[in-house]
Amino acid sequence: MIGVQDRLYAESAKGRVFTDLISIICSDANIKMAYRNLKGNDGSNTPGVDGMTFENLSGISEMELIAKVKGKILNYQPKAVRRVYIPKPNGKKRPLGIPTVIDRIVQQSVLQILEPICEAKFYDKSYGFRPNRNTKNAVAMCYKYAQRDGL
Repeated sequence: MIGVQDRLYAESAKGRVFTDLISIICSDANIKMAYRNLKGNDGSNTPGVDGMTFENLSGISEMELIAKVKGKILNYQPKAVRRVYIPKPNGKKRPLGIPTVIDRIVQQSVLQILEPICEAKFYDKSYGFRPNRNTKNAVAMCYKYAQRDGL
């Protein structure tokens, strides 16, 4: 799948308009990669509104899981998210929505295909909500430009 993502990025950078992305999104390799990426997350044992976790999926075969996710992708109707509130340092609480495990896999499958296409078109100096970029990177670039320009 990494090769597919690299190809999508390169073609998007050249200005290609994509059609039939659903076939890539629904590919077995993409769904397996989405499952692996999510299963390793800290929140993988947090259940959604259906009470299921990734541990519950260990009882079904890989092919059953892929078929279940493909069926969900082709007729996507997300379930409600479980709402929890995370305490913030200032005493307030931040709302957090937790989707069901299957919805997380569907969303990750879509993300893995759309992200390289969009990343190729984003402005290189943009740091907001992008992979491998954060506020520290943005501040470092500000310092670099300030020093370079003698400001």
